[in-house]
Amino acid sequence: MDTATADLLITAREAIERHAWQEALDFFHEADARQDLSGADLELQGDAAFFAGQSDLVIESKERAFKAHLATGDRVRAAYVAIDLCREYIFKGKGSIGAAWLRRGERLLEGEPESYAHGHLALAHSSMARAAGDLEGARQLAESAIRIGNQTGDADLEALGLIRLGSVKIAGGEVEEGFGRLEEATVAALNGELSPFITGVTYCEVISVCRDLADYQRAGEWTEATERWCEKQSISGFPGICRVHRAEIVAQGGAWERAEEELLKATRELAAFNATPPMADGFYALAQLRLRRGDLDTAEEALKESHRLGHYPQPVLSLIRLAKGNLRTAFGGIKSALEEKAADSWMTVRLLPAFIEIAVAAGELGAARTAAEQLTTLVETYDSNAMQAERELGWGRLLVADNQAAQASPRLRRAIDMWSRVPAPYETAISRWLLSQALRSLHEVDEADLELEAALSDLTTLGAKRDLEAVRREVQAAADRREGPATTRKTFMFTDIVGSTNLAEMLGDQAWDQLLRWHDETLRNEFSRKGGEVANSTGDGFFVAFESAQQAIECAISIQRRLRDHRISTGFAPMVRIGLHTAEANQVGSDYSGVGVHIAARVSALAGGEEIVASAETVAEAGQVDVGEAREATLKGVAKPVAVVPISWR
Repeated sequence: MDTATADLLITAREAIERHAWQEALDFFHEADARQDLSGADLELQGDAAFFAGQSDLVIESKERAFKAHLATGDRVRAAYVAIDLCREYIFKGKGSIGAAWLRRGERLLEGEPESYAHGHLALAHSSMARAAGDLEGARQLAESAIRIGNQTGDADLEALGLIRLGSVKIAGGEVEEGFGRLEEATVAALNGELSPFITGVTYCEVISVCRDLADYQRAGEWTEATERWCEKQSISGFPGICRVHRAEIVAQGGAWERAEEELLKATRELAAFNATPPMADGFYALAQLRLRRGDLDTAEEALKESHRLGHYPQPVLSLIRLAKGNLRTAFGGIKSALEEKAADSWMTVRLLPAFIEIAVAAGELGAARTAAEQLTTLVETYDSNAMQAERELGWGRLLVADNQAAQASPRLRRAIDMWSRVPAPYETAISRWLLSQALRSLHEVDEADLELEAALSDLTTLGAKRDLEAVRREVQAAADRREGPATTRKTFMFTDIVGSTNLAEMLGDQAWDQLLRWHDETLRNEFSRKGGEVANSTGDGFFVAFESAQQAIECAISIQRRLRDHRISTGFAPMVRIGLHTAEANQVGSDYSGVGVHIAARVSALAGGEEIVASAETVAEAGQVDVGEAREATLKGVAKPVAVVPISWR
């Protein structure tokens, strides 16, 4: 090597030490033009390229380093670079290429004495075991990496092993022990014992775990420390990742517009690095934020991009389905997610609050109660104000739906107190909204109104459009109650799947859930087309109000014909019975009550599968309708017999 080339390489290495990344790249490039770089210098060039934001050059440098080490006979170092290239390609979302590099590294280490490269190989396999749900296998491999790192004096390897072991222990429910391992690695990072890249990885992993465990205060502290470290070290490769975490914490605190700006900036920064997994995190956080704002279409777009980049879509996917009114799709999706992630208690504890919310909305109170009990058990392990608040909110939501307002009220008060301490204004507002419903059921009207007004104020400040609209309806309903219920004349429809219990047992849970999702979406589409307003969903049926008898009868006929056509084309559709009655009723908001509603429900019970039964009053008001023979029916709870007729729809 000539003297000029040697001087260029010395200068480039000195620039690396000073973290003058672009300067180092310039000198490496000039030296490379004069003479091929060694494997070690190519690795350094790859590091500089990463921190200078030139992701393509990172891969190119490391692939050349691999060849250079092979050419000099250094199989161990070549194997290490191959394993590192596996990580690089997986980071970019190219798992197949990454797996090929991992196999290349494995083959090179066959027959070689145990070395630091074997430790990095163990880490790669630990990650694969963790992804497959094999926590015990992941733990053993991480411990092997720690042991090898300690024996070989490889501080980076030991730190990575501690990070992996900590995350696996937390996933298995050993939170304190898991955090202990993460903090060991963090101490090494703080003390300057690790390379810049591994220091950044350590910080980001700790922040991610704190966020997942809803320890927002600790997450905020570590995020600020990481940003200061990035600035001090002139490192630009990690701010995008840190910005995602920071934006999530800002969003939790209620500054939604600022959080969205940060997330958009973060995804742009990460795109420049082709940093697929953290970019997927950014889009997922965007989807969650937009869902809360009520921007459902843009939330779904962000979620699709997140999923394309490899992020698991639950629970946000099911919550979007819930927000769009697809109850069965939402419930089936979140139920499947819980079953799929059952072995991962860390993931389970993040899914359960959404499961409870969706199960309650779908009328699956038994499933919601089981989930609330499971969440209670897990919160004893994942202990934080936010986790405790999730537990109390989940129970409060369930108990309100189950007409146990006296038990719901203290739970929701505790949830409000805990969410306020996080702080989490959105969750606080939702808890106040539910508490107002519980208090109203207990006839504590003034206090219920206070909680509802507080929820309205918080949601207005946040800009939570969808929830705000629903709360405003309840505020108006509360005002209507003070003035007394309004009397209105409607045609009421009740639908129900005949033999649903036996059918569910015969089909099994998964097929039954799929059938219910199709049933719900089909009927809701027909209600919407004919101007029906769904007042309530009863699990496998609906209570719907129509402005006119004609609309209701046309809708009922359309439903039965749609079911018949599906039965003919596919061989099966559930048998649905429909009852109709036109009457005056008391209306408060979207709620209806009174004798007329009661009669409509009883008329529905007279119908069989594939039948429509209407009161004579409904048929008379509708005008010309093809009906069968009229009869008088004695209805439970109704003093006088009611004339009913079957409606011919075939």
